[in-house]
Amino acid sequence: MAEARAIARYIRISPRKVREVVDLIRGKDLREALAILKYTPRRASVPVAKVIRSAAANAEHNYEMNRDNLFVAECYVDQGPIIKRFQARAMGRADLLRRRTSHVTVVLREKPAK
Repeated sequence: MAEARAIARYIRISPRKVREVVDLIRGKDLREALAILKYTPRRASVPVAKVIRSAAANAEHNYEMNRDNLFVAECYVDQGPIIKRFQARAMGRADLLRRRTSHVTVVLREKPAK
């Protein structure tokens, strides 16, 4: 069975926050997933929707799949590199700020014909 995938790397949102959004769309139809993301009030929903649209474009262009039959077969978030910064604190001390990044992967497949 053919599958189309898209990966967004180094997204500047922590993986924990992106996973909350990704869990909403796993297993849903393409249109339903995009509708859910459109009305989800989370910052992570914008890059996740972009990855889904990219995977749909890959499916149409590279594998000649029908856009109406696509569904989100797999969707997961991996942790990217952590950007470390220092923040000045009282009495000459410094705190370490860990700016986390995410890699989002979306795999779309066609629904089997009935």
